[in-house]
Order: sequence, then C-alpha cells, then structure tokens
Amino acid sequence: MSLVQTLLLFAFFYAGIDTTGSFTDPRDSAALESLKNEWQNTPPSWGASNDPCGAPWEGVACINSRVTALRLSTMGLKGKLGGDIGGLTELKSLDLSFNKDLTGSISPALGDLRSLSILILAGCGFSGSIPEQLGNLSNLSFLALNSNNFTGSIPPSLGKLSNLYWLDLADNQLTGSLPVSTSQSSGLDLLLKAKHFHFNKNQLSGSISPKLFSSEMVLIHILFDGNNFSGNIPPTLGLVKTLEVLRLDRNSLTGTVPSNLNNLTNINELNLANNKLTGPLPNLTQMSSLNYLDLSNNSFDSSEAPEWFSNLQSLTTL
Repeated sequence: MSLVQTLLLFAFFYAGIDTTGSFTDPRDSAALESLKNEWQNTPPSWGASNDPCGAPWEGVACINSRVTALRLSTMGLKGKLGGDIGGLTELKSLDLSFNKDLTGSISPALGDLRSLSILILAGCGFSGSIPEQLGNLSNLSFLALNSNNFTGSIPPSLGKLSNLYWLDLADNQLTGSLPVSTSQSSGLDLLLKAKHFHFNKNQLSGSISPKLFSSEMVLIHILFDGNNFSGNIPPTLGLVKTLEVLRLDRNSLTGTVPSNLNNLTNINELNLANNKLTGPLPNLTQMSSLNYLDLSNNSFDSSEAPEWFSNLQSLTTL
C-alpha cells in the first residue's frame, strides 16, 4: 500500500468513518463528507450512512464505487462551493442549479474534474469571476452558469472546450469584450461544436469581432441582447448558415445591417431593435423561415415599406 493510500485510510478511521463493506471509494466518501459539512439543508439521507453509493445518498449516482453524478437542483442548499469538490475526480455531471443560497465565488478546483461533461450552476447566488481553470474540462459539453452574480470578463480559456455544445453565461454582471483566439490564447471562435451562445443580460462591451464567426460553426442560437456592444454588426455572421435565432437588440450597435445576413435562410427570429443602426432597411427576402422580426428603435433611412415584407409567408410578428 502506498503512503498516500495509508494516510487516506488513517484519515477515515480517525474521523470515525467505517469503511468496512463500503461500496464507495474512500476518496469520494471523504469529498462528500466534506461537502455535507460545508452545506446546510442537505437531503436527510446525507449522513444516514457512511456509504453514499451502497446506501445511496439522494442526488448521488455511482458507477463501480465511484461517484459520477451529483444532481442536487432546487434542494435549498446553503453555503459555498469550495475546493473539496475537486476530490470527486470521476464526476461526469454536476447540477447544483436553482439553489439561490449557494453563494460566494466558485472554486478553481472545478477545473480538476477532468471527466466532467455537464456543469449546471444556473440560478444560484454565485459571484466573483469565472475561473479560467474551467478551460481544463476538455470533456465538457454543457456549461450553464446563467442567472448568478458573476463579474469580470469571460475567460479566453473557455475556447479550449472543443466538445462544448451549450454555453450559457446569460443574466450575470460580466464585463469586457468577447474573447477571440490569438497566437497566445484561446477564444470563443474555436468552439466549432457549440450550438448555443447565450450571453444576454450582462454588461459586455466593445465591438463584436468579425473573427468570432466562421462558416465552420454550427451555432443555432446567438443571444447577445441586453449588453453594451458597440461598433458594426460583423458581416461574418452571414457565414453561420445554421442560425435559427439571432438577438442583438438593446445594445449600441452602429452602421448598416450587413447584406449577407440575408443568407441565413434558417432564421426564425431576428431582433436588432434598440440600437443605433443606420442606412437602408436590410433586404431579408431569402429568410423564408422568419416568423419574428424586430428592427424597431433604430435610425434607418426613410422609405416606403419594402415589398419583401409581404413575401415572408412565415412571418407572424413584425
């Protein structure tokens, strides 16, 4: 037995935890016991046994004696998300969503959970910056940090999450610009498997880089509304042919609407309202799937209603 294993077993016996007949790996038992002591309002089954897998604790899922999932949404948990979570090294899914009394900053130790594919912390009370260590979670496919109180900028390291499908950072207090890759760092333009960019209801600013979008992307939702973006709408948006929803409303965007947005034939919702856009109304003749269009509160050139309005057979809201 190695020295580390010996020390772990000693720690368990010293803490009064009986490992005899346990189905749970001692490392995971220790991590869960620490979380139980850190949090209030844990489920009644937590602590009813010393074997979270064998005599299962509510919300804990295991495979081959290792904890692989924590599903604790809407449990009324109170407390912090400290570094002990990093001890659950086989964790694949972590859902602590809608526990509004989980507060404080989230530990960089989350970046140690290299098996994690789902991370949902939506609707909690977390604050502070988003740890750049989340970029180490190479298996992550679903990341939801929306509806918290996160501040600071979006870490460029999130661009390393090459398997990411869902990225939701909406409804926080994030600032700064949208990071794109450079020779020294990653950026969001590298997320070629992502289908959802939800960054709305923050305080993001600066221009939206044309480099952010390319024809290799498969995005279906781009939600940038309710920020402080300025500058022009990047024409590279017209390269993302998979887009179904594009929301850029309630920003400070200027200039004309790129003509190649007309190439987005799968769009069903387009909202550019409440900006500072100028020039002619865009020609959206090819957007045959469009059912919701809002161009209001801009400074477009005066003109008669364009004929293409009446040619969009799916349009229900104009």
